[in-house]
Formats: sequence, C-alpha cells, structure tokens
Amino acid sequence: MEVLRGRVHFFPFSTHSTYFSIRARASFKVQQGNDPFFQAAIERASLRFRESHSPDPLLIDPYVGCLLPCNSVEDMDQELHPYCLATRFIDDKLLETMQSTDGLKQVVLLTDGLDTRPYRLNWPTSTLVFDICPEKVFRGALQKLQDAGAKIPRGCMSFHVPSESFDVENILCSKGFSGTRPSIWAFQGLPVVNLESFKDILSTVSNLAMKGCLFLGELPVWLAEMDVGDHVGDLSAIKKWLDDLFMSYGFRVKMIEYDEVARNLRQDSAKRVSEVSTSILFVAEHLRFSDDQMETWRTEFQRIEEEGDEEGFEEL
Repeated sequence: MEVLRGRVHFFPFSTHSTYFSIRARASFKVQQGNDPFFQAAIERASLRFRESHSPDPLLIDPYVGCLLPCNSVEDMDQELHPYCLATRFIDDKLLETMQSTDGLKQVVLLTDGLDTRPYRLNWPTSTLVFDICPEKVFRGALQKLQDAGAKIPRGCMSFHVPSESFDVENILCSKGFSGTRPSIWAFQGLPVVNLESFKDILSTVSNLAMKGCLFLGELPVWLAEMDVGDHVGDLSAIKKWLDDLFMSYGFRVKMIEYDEVARNLRQDSAKRVSEVSTSILFVAEHLRFSDDQMETWRTEFQRIEEEGDEEGFEEL
C-alpha cells in the first residue's frame, strides 16, 4: 500500500488551543476513491468482516458489512490477520479498564472513520465517546451505519471531532471532554503522514489526559525507520525507540507482542496468524498532570495565597 506523506500543521497557542491538522500536500485528492488513507480504512474494515464471518471469530463486528462496497470481500480465508488481534486486544483493554477504574467515563478514539466501536462495544452507562477521525470518511460511514440500525448504547453519547480541524483540543473540550476527569485513549487507524504527526498526537494526549490515564493502540512500524534505520527488524531497538519517544511526552510505555496476545486469547490463535505485523502494539500510562489539572491547582494556590494576604492585612 502506498503511503502518502505530507505536512502536519501544529501550532501551540494556549492551554486549550493546540492546533493540529493531519493533511497531505496540496496535490492530495479528496475523492475517496483516490485516497490511500480511505483505501487503507476499507482494507481494515474488510479484515474485520472476514474475521466476523470465520467459524470461530475472535471479534464480531455486526455493522462493518454496511461500510464495504459490494463484492469488496471475495477472499474469505480463515487466516487471522495481526490487525484483528490488535483490534480484539484494544476492545478488551478499553472495556476492562473502564469497568475497573472509578469515574472513568471518557473514551477518545483516534480512528480512520470506519471504526464501529462506538456502536458495537458495550460501554458502561454515561460513557462519553469522542471519535477523532477524517470528516469525509466519517460522514459517509455515519449515514450507512444509521441506515443499518446502529445505535450508541443506551445512556451513552458519541461525539465526532474532525481530524482535519486546526483546534482539536478546543473542539474536544467544547463537546464535553474534561482534563480533570479520567479518560482512556485508543489509537488505531487515524492517518499519520510522518513521525512528526504522531508526535503531535502524543502532545495532544499529554496535554488533555489526567495523570494515570492510559493511551493504547497500534502504530505503523515505518514511523521508527528514520530513527532506527537498519535496526528496524531488531525488537530491542524498536522497544528503546518506543520508550524514548513516549517518555519524552510523559508516558511510560509497554510494547505488546502479537504472539503474546494470540496465546492469551486462544491456544490455536497463534497458528492462524497470517503474517508478521507491520504495526507496533502498545499500552502507555500517562505520568504527567493534564493542563486542566495544572490550571485547577494554580487557581487554588492563588486563592489560598490571596486569603493568606487578606488575613495578614487584617492582623496589621
């Protein structure tokens, strides 16, 4: 698959006005048929469709069929693609973390626009799901999903944030996201054009996520090529690159091996894996305070300081 590379515009402005736009060069054609990112999204959806219809599926996506062009899935082989392993791992980790973490009601998905998690996962009541993805893909998918009867679980709400926006942080906050409440972030499918664009995403998550929040997902291994070079096949070199990259934005990261996921799910899963993954599966814990937390404490400290000054003045 051809990878279209371009520029990422990211301009820090204030606490809640960090701008990023994942866009290609001016010659990029927005027609979905000529969009390599859209074609990649279709490929991922096709893999979910195939796995959903395998005799003993690791995951079931009841809505993905409506997103695929007619006759787009011809080869219904029973091999297990690493992407499906990653999808199941992310699904399980999202739900397990939400069930075990008090007050966790915010989920941020960074996706390709054809992700059906807002509809197919059994979110706890009162969950807010924020989907950051390409606008054109999302709008087309939304209509098809609505026609197919897809609905957000009762008591939950879903919000779309266009990944092309120049102010994703402010848009998230305007739709109800709070950096003073727990959140969990999942990255799978959102187009990245170079390493700098992924660094911008890391910066955004670091600004908004409370200390202790999780950021998980899978990222293309080619992002490591510029720094790792000829050692891109060396697992230890990849792990060190990943550690250094995430720690520079305040995350402690663990690289998850696909074979390990397969073994933990089912003994025969590893035998079904069709190929070596071209992505890196990860789980990261945020070690810094969010901008909102810092602002809250600054305000509180200022209030206490001012009250102390007033008491001192009265004593005089």
